[in-house]
Amino acid sequence: MSDQTLELKGSLFPLSVLSCADLSVNALRAGLSQKLAQAPAFFYQAPIVLNVADCRQTPDFAAIKQLFAELNLVLVGVCGAGTELKQQAQQAGLAALQLGKDNKAATKTSAAASNSNSVNNNSLNNSAESATVAMDAKIVEQTVRSGQQLYAKGTDLIVRGTVGAGAEVIADGNIHIYGTLRGKAIAGAAGDRSKRIFCYNLQAELVSIAGNYWLSESLQGEFWGKSTCIKLQDDQLVLAELG
Repeated sequence: MSDQTLELKGSLFPLSVLSCADLSVNALRAGLSQKLAQAPAFFYQAPIVLNVADCRQTPDFAAIKQLFAELNLVLVGVCGAGTELKQQAQQAGLAALQLGKDNKAATKTSAAASNSNSVNNNSLNNSAESATVAMDAKIVEQTVRSGQQLYAKGTDLIVRGTVGAGAEVIADGNIHIYGTLRGKAIAGAAGDRSKRIFCYNLQAELVSIAGNYWLSESLQGEFWGKSTCIKLQDDQLVLAELG
């Protein structure tokens, strides 16, 4: 028998979890359209898991799946479902996933999540000061303008200027912005949850680390307009002012 080229391995991928008490198609369309308008490129063909734990009605999974396709999203499965909802989701071609206890906090609303911004500020400041930059970091000596996208594959990204609104900076490593962050910053793009984002002035449209993201509306609080470090802690994005 010839050698088989088929190989099946277990792996982990960052997936966004969507939670909403009202899972009617109209409510989802309105809510998702508003979110997508804020960061269309970031969410394009993004894999999404639907959390049905708190839904108030029986979801029409086939219609929801079609809606996601129309919005250029990929609905891969559901979590938080009981036996009956699992069966209905599977009949619609969706996977039934288990939501781990460490991930439950990450599915809370961004308003609730923003209350945790100030957790362990002192320790975060200390760790931010001691963070090291990869020797082969990609360095950009100018402003990143609207419509531009920069990607530092396998390393850190250093921008010695402003990241303008509508611009996008992505790195598998950390991101350092020695200017104002008005666009989108995506660190740990390959899934490394230890990576961070540092900026002199936080006014971002979106920040993301290893698939965990906040939009501008969740960032406009205590650290808005300040020198900020952003990291993942217990599956939550945590912000701290840089001293």
